[in-house]
Amino acid sequence: MIITLAGLPGSGKTTQVKLLSEKLGFPWYSIGDMRGKMAQERGITIDELNKIGLKEAFTDKDVDEYQQKLGIREDNFVIDGWLSWHFIPHSLKIFLTVDPEIAAERIYKEGRHGVHADEPEYHSVQETKEILAERVENSRARYQKYYQVDFLNPENFDLVINTTNISPEEVFAKIMEAKKIKETAL
Repeated sequence: MIITLAGLPGSGKTTQVKLLSEKLGFPWYSIGDMRGKMAQERGITIDELNKIGLKEAFTDKDVDEYQQKLGIREDNFVIDGWLSWHFIPHSLKIFLTVDPEIAAERIYKEGRHGVHADEPEYHSVQETKEILAERVENSRARYQKYYQVDFLNPENFDLVINTTNISPEEVFAKIMEAKKIKETAL
């Protein structure tokens, strides 16, 4: 089974992908990490790459073709990417949502910003929240332009989980229950 995980920044996607990979023994892939590497190779941030992507399709098309091929040639893996559900339609499609204020606090307190070359330095929770909101809207515009899809539409997913007030373990349990249901349906 392939599990695609999409979600808002700070919703716990990375935590869940790692948990699923570990518990299921599945490899995991991160489209965000691939795009981050693409930005680093160009000496720019992910947000600068996203701005280029509004005009030039290569910033999305390369990784999107990769994940589409991955979904055809492999099975039993976990992938996090905002459009993975679209390119691997036979997957178990999960979306994690979170209150934007809580997301910004999580990301700011985590302290990864400025450490990774593709992430800007955040100077406050409010600034983090604004940058993340802009990132989501930029991506939404690119995906609409190139694929005519809205990655925030809950109808695209088998399960939507609000992670604002629940633990990673509770999120994981909900995903495992959805996995069990999907396996039973197959």
